[in-house]
Amino acid sequence: MVDILGLSPSPSSPGAYALILKETEGDRRLPIIIGQFEAQAIALELEGIKPPRPLTHDLVKNVLDSLGNTLADVIISELREGTFYARLNVEGNSTAHEIDARPSDAIAIAIRFGVPIFVAETVMEEASTVPDSDEGEAEGEPASDKPKKSRERSPAFTKESKMQQLQKELGDAIGREDYERAAKIRDELRRLQLGD
Repeated sequence: MVDILGLSPSPSSPGAYALILKETEGDRRLPIIIGQFEAQAIALELEGIKPPRPLTHDLVKNVLDSLGNTLADVIISELREGTFYARLNVEGNSTAHEIDARPSDAIAIAIRFGVPIFVAETVMEEASTVPDSDEGEAEGEPASDKPKKSRERSPAFTKESKMQQLQKELGDAIGREDYERAAKIRDELRRLQLGD
């Protein structure tokens, strides 16, 4: 079983994101490059942000629910020629089905159902990494955060007002369904919060 460790812009693929999965009972990490829209769908659900209209992954959940089905789990089952493959394990009405899916879609749906995400051992052996012991917990923290923190010249009042302004802009962006802008604002809020 794996947990979502992080989601960040991919330096090697402009417009794409790296989704990092981490073993719950180990140190291995599995990076998967996903598209911008899937990254937004995952980030919005992880942040608890509900858009005014359902996204595609919300629609899939609503359809499965209305048909009396549920998602048991998802598994990232294969890695072929550099491409990951996944399956949704759907149960309901005395039947079970395995449905092929892209890993990004499978994970976006899994977090909406709150079900476990598994990775086949063969995939972990082939594509996972183990962080260096000196990286510690700060691995997800970009190196650029340290200089930015030392350059901060504004007092707490200014930081708080900036955060309030960003919160307002985030609400406006979600209301306009501009999820790309909402994701950027969310990232800026997170940087300000971590700067404490």
